[in-house]
Amino acid sequence: VQLQASGGGLVQAGGSLRLSCVASERTFTSFVMGWFRQAPGKEREFVAQINWSGSRTYYLDSVKDRFTISADNAKSTVYLQMNNLKSEDTAVYYCAAKITVTTGRNYQRTDEYDYWGQGTLVTVSS
Repeated sequence: VQLQASGGGLVQAGGSLRLSCVASERTFTSFVMGWFRQAPGKEREFVAQINWSGSRTYYLDSVKDRFTISADNAKSTVYLQMNNLKSEDTAVYYCAAKITVTTGRNYQRTDEYDYWGQGTLVTVSS
């Protein structure tokens, strides 16, 4: 499975961006999709996760009321809508896919994911 992330850019604090992650294969019930981010000098951290049915989502506490993850099976695409962006959201954002039959669990560790996209840079100016 190849993942292609896009949608990053430069935005002012308080603004919005929508990231997209397109999967090369139609992935259905046996996958969960995650977004992670890595700020300069920091470790990569979990941001959000969704199963392909959209029935279960998880978020990092600091983004819970501002970011929304969603999935479009027909387009094999996962989105991360980011609103009210803050300077601390500045990072390279990565999408990732995990093969699992337990799609209701929260997977927050990077080593739990099987496939990674190339990353897209989000810069929030204050």
